Amino acid sequence: MAYIELKDVTRVYPGGNGGIHALDGVDLQVEKGELCIIVGPSGAGKTTVLNLLGGMDTPTSGSILVDGQEIAGLKGKKLTRYRRYDIGFVFQFYNLVGNLTALENVELASEICPNPMDAAEALTRVGLQDRMSNFPAQLSGGEQQRVAIARALAKRPKLLLCDEPTGALDYNTGKEVLKLLQDTCRKDGMTVIIITHNSALMPMGDRVIQIRSGKVSRMYQNEHPEPIERIEW
Repeated sequence: MAYIELKDVTRVYPGGNGGIHALDGVDLQVEKGELCIIVGPSGAGKTTVLNLLGGMDTPTSGSILVDGQEIAGLKGKKLTRYRRYDIGFVFQFYNLVGNLTALENVELASEICPNPMDAAEALTRVGLQDRMSNFPAQLSGGEQQRVAIARALAKRPKLLLCDEPTGALDYNTGKEVLKLLQDTCRKDGMTVIIITHNSALMPMGDRVIQIRSGKVSRMYQNEHPEPIERIEW
């Protein structure tokens, strides 16, 4: 059994005749420790996949397994526990608390977990050991995204979900953030899923899942993933 498995997953939102089919019979698998790139145009359904995996939405039908646990039907405390302990989120916009320092932002996440990484260690891992006492407004966009990644890593999640993590960054800063995510996957054996519209990133993934019109159009593994430093777009 794969570490992550979606089986015949549909997600239909109210509206129109018969509703809006964001996902229509999606089947996909991701193995433990893989860096997975989910790519597709806007409106294809890729963010819906991420929201389902993160416990922020529920499927209309189908099964979602993460590390052997069926998460599609989780409710109440079990759902809260799953989101709090098992999932790390990195979004396009950093969602930092403006009146807390970088260190305090990371400590927020570590306070809710049973076995967190030390917040200072998490910031050191992302190269911000000299910026811990800075507030978000004193940090560049790339540095703020690094704080967001450190905050996610501090939870020691089973799964790191990244939704267009470089969308608000310039080209070079975006590549630095992607290198950080690729290195995190390699060094820590963490399962990382990156949602993107940029097909140029496909060679960096251990696994690539292409989504179009709510369906998986192609899924394959890269035997020799490219380091992000070698990829240009």
